[in-house]
Amino acid sequence: MIEKIIQQAKELGFDNAVAVKTSEIVFDPSFRPYCEDNYCGQFGANYCCPPFCGTPDEMKERVLKYQNAVLLQMQFKIEDFSQKEKLKQAKNKHNGAMIKIVKQLKESGVDCLMMGSGGCSLCSPCNLSLSKPCPFVDLRYSCMSAYCVFVKKLAKTCNINYDYKDGILPFFGLIAVN
Repeated sequence: MIEKIIQQAKELGFDNAVAVKTSEIVFDPSFRPYCEDNYCGQFGANYCCPPFCGTPDEMKERVLKYQNAVLLQMQFKIEDFSQKEKLKQAKNKHNGAMIKIVKQLKESGVDCLMMGSGGCSLCSPCNLSLSKPCPFVDLRYSCMSAYCVFVKKLAKTCNINYDYKDGILPFFGLIAVN
């Protein structure tokens, strides 16, 4: 299964796709306050973001019910963080490719968990703000930060560059499976 995910990821344009055991993932609940600072504007406004997605312990438990995962990375040429439209397009391309993999897995009967780069954007705005239920319960995803995944350490474990340099910005995501 892992090799199939890695192959699909390469076909969809991911620069890196590396297998990892979920037991090797470092979780750090000290990341949760970054969500609470609401820099992305989704805290309390998205079903997949805090406080609605679950506590750090609940999120960690969701991940650890799976034994294996694939860390995915796409890199984009973005000169600086003021290029909001480029950032949005890059995130959407990255998460969109991940969703394609997850859809195929789920259609094949494979239970999996997606952690995206940034919070779920399947609905804009999230139906939470409209007091409606989520129409994509099987595909919605939380970001790696909401799961309190220490992405820099995970990237190092997987021997993948984490740092933004020379105008190249890496985006990360994770798909967990058994």
